[in-house]
Amino acid sequence: MTEVSAVLAREKPDQAQTDNADLLNMEWRISDSAATYSTAISLAASLNHHLFDTFYHAVALHEPDASLVTADVRYYNKAKGAGRVILLENFSLGSVH
Repeated sequence: MTEVSAVLAREKPDQAQTDNADLLNMEWRISDSAATYSTAISLAASLNHHLFDTFYHAVALHEPDASLVTADVRYYNKAKGAGRVILLENFSLGSVH
């Protein structure tokens, strides 16, 4: 939530408070298993990439029918071999596994 709030503040400063409140009022399912963290750490080490990004990918790898959609071409190019990652520019609802 903190990372989303930071992006809202930077990209939509006039709407950030309202959008953030809406997000905080949503029901969330949290994915914080030891296996997900282990995968995130392994990805971070093997890809030489920041854990925050690899954690989102690890969640996608551990959740049935999930994929990470990213606009980060650099991460995509490093991580596509791990599977279940899609570039935003190639995303469509039919492309999610």
